[in-house]
This record gives sequence, structure tokens and C-alpha cells, in this order.
Amino acid sequence: MTDFQKSFEEAQSLIKFEDYTLATKRIIDFTLDTQEISYYRKANALLNWLDANENSAEISKKLNSLLTELYEALSAKKVKSKEKILSASQLSKKYSASFALGPIDLDLYEGDIIGLVGENGNGKTTLLRLLCGELYATSGNIDYNFAYDDTYDLRTKLVYIPQRNDTWQGSMYENLVFIAASYGYSPQENNLIVELIIARLGLRKFRLHKWKDLSSGYKMRFELARMLLRKPRVLLIDEPLANLDILAQQTVLEDFRAIAKSPFRPVGIILSSQQLYEVEKTSDQVVFLKQGKQKNLHSKDSHDEIQEKHFVIEFDSEWSQAKLNNILKDAGLINLQFNGGTYIATFKSSVTMNEFMGTVIKNNIPLSYMRNISNSTRRFFVS
Repeated sequence: MTDFQKSFEEAQSLIKFEDYTLATKRIIDFTLDTQEISYYRKANALLNWLDANENSAEISKKLNSLLTELYEALSAKKVKSKEKILSASQLSKKYSASFALGPIDLDLYEGDIIGLVGENGNGKTTLLRLLCGELYATSGNIDYNFAYDDTYDLRTKLVYIPQRNDTWQGSMYENLVFIAASYGYSPQENNLIVELIIARLGLRKFRLHKWKDLSSGYKMRFELARMLLRKPRVLLIDEPLANLDILAQQTVLEDFRAIAKSPFRPVGIILSSQQLYEVEKTSDQVVFLKQGKQKNLHSKDSHDEIQEKHFVIEFDSEWSQAKLNNILKDAGLINLQFNGGTYIATFKSSVTMNEFMGTVIKNNIPLSYMRNISNSTRRFFVS
């Protein structure tokens, strides 16, 4: 089964279980995949109908009808093969004797998301600005493996969204229509595309708002809408989850994943964030930066390979470190640290989660929180 077929079946399931909001997003994704004005019109007509009939018993029928039509249209299209679109090799940037970024090595493929994590001031924003060309590297190379005519065309296809964006004038809708016209959309498709992207990002009710009337989270979404109109090959996004609550973070990350993994219009995404676990769940690869140095979650260097073989649990307990250490050492404990308000327990690789939980239950160890971080970059944060 192809990724496209899986996406179609997922959309069918969403409609069956009446998750109409997410199902509508999937239908918009398929509509944009067709790149045909006739389907843009049909999808917009459906959106207008949904606005006026949000409690109708006909919603499932309407959604399934257009979904089936889109599936038939897209089945004849060729699914795009996954290709490398950006490579950084031994990339470095030196500011002074006190800080230097790199060397950095990474490869980004179409449809993949790379998460950049690490404490503040360790080079995440610097790396994004190097990759998009805002900064010049001290050494190393960046290869963009897609066609572009000049620097302007490159920056059109290689989009950087900073954490703080410039203020817009006028309504959000007017700005997006102007952007679409600037990047070559015909008069016939301009408004249709804008309406679809606005709906895709959950912004229909805000489309006539001015910049000053929007929260930080919606400003970021409108900036993303503006950038998607440029048909980017690569999206570089700095702290997109800042100022968002946990539900909004999950929604935005799900949107990023769906955008990246379109079978017909895949986009490579590199994003930085302090929201470690949320980013790890979404990303295909995670890069940890500490004092400008790179560590990959599944790195093959000897130091990381040793860490990969350990079973590591982060937990919170009211018991003392000494008491916990005495009990857990018989269960294969190598090291127990108190770090950032929680305990980090490192065990031999042969220890399993069931065995750890068995020890906890047998000894009545009170736990208020627990997470397996054996395959998480969280272990790199441990002092």
C-alpha cells in the first residue's frame, strides 16, 4: 500500500468517526495536490457549505463524495520519489573565541522533518540562518539539490520563518492575496488557493483580522500560510511552538507533518524548538546542539554508541537519592542523577521497562512521573 493510499484510508476513517475538522484538512491537502482549478472550486464550495451547515447530517456524505473524486483524480498522478534536497558538510560559524557553531553535518530529504533541540544560546538559530543564506559560513559547504535560477529564486524555494516576524498592514486575507499574485498565481486561482491554505491552517474565522488583533500563535500560522504560497522546497522554522499551549503545539506539529509528507508536493522541514518530546514525536531525525557542537539521536560515533546501549528512565519520586540508589542497584542500575527536579536512572542495556516497573511495584516506590528516554535527546541534557 502506498503512502497516498494510506492517507486516503486515514481520511475515510476520520469521516467515519466524525472527526470532520481533521478530515477536511486531509481533503484540502488532496485538493492542493491536484493543482487543478476545478477541484479548488469544489473544495471551496464545500468549505462554504460546511460553514453554513455545521450541524447537518449530510456532512459525512459531502466529505466522502469529494474525497472519492479526489482519490480517482490523484490515482492517475505519479507519486514523487524521495530525494535529498539539502546537505550541509562540515559547516561552521565562528563569532569569537567564546562561541563557535560546528562542524555540522546533516542531510534533508523531501518529506522529512529534522528537529533542532538544545538549550538557548547553543546555535539553533545560527544554524537555520546559515542554511537559508542569511549568514555566511566560516567554513564548510551547503548544497541545495534542486533547480533555481538565482539567489532570489533560491530564497523563494528555501523559506526561513524567524521566531519574530515583521508586522503586516491591512487584513490577513488581503496580504495573502497580494503574496499569491507576487508569486505567479493566476487571477483565476489566486483567491481559491488563498482560501484553501487559510482553511488548511484553521484560519478562516480570522482571515479579515489585522496583525495587531492576532495572538502570537495565529501570527505564526499566518506567516506559515504566506510562506506556503511560495511553493517552497525547504521550510526552516525557528521556535514555531513558542507561546502555544500544548493542544495548539500538537495541532501545529501535525500540520507540519502533513505538509511535509504530501506524496505529490513533499517539503523538507527543519525546525528548532524547546518542546523536546513533542518535536521528537514528529521529527524523522533529531539534532541536539550543545555549545555549538552536534549530536544526533542515532549517531554512530563511539560516545553516543555507548549511550545508545543503555536503558535510561527519567522519573520523579519523593524518596531520597540514597534510598532509591540502594533499591535500584540490584535491578542493574549504573548511575542515578538528580537533574532538573527529576531523577535520571541509567541501567544496563539488558534491563527492560517491565523489569523496572516490577522493581517499582515490588518495593512500593512512589512515582508521580516516569518516561523512557533511552531513545530521546533528553539524555544529552543530563549534566
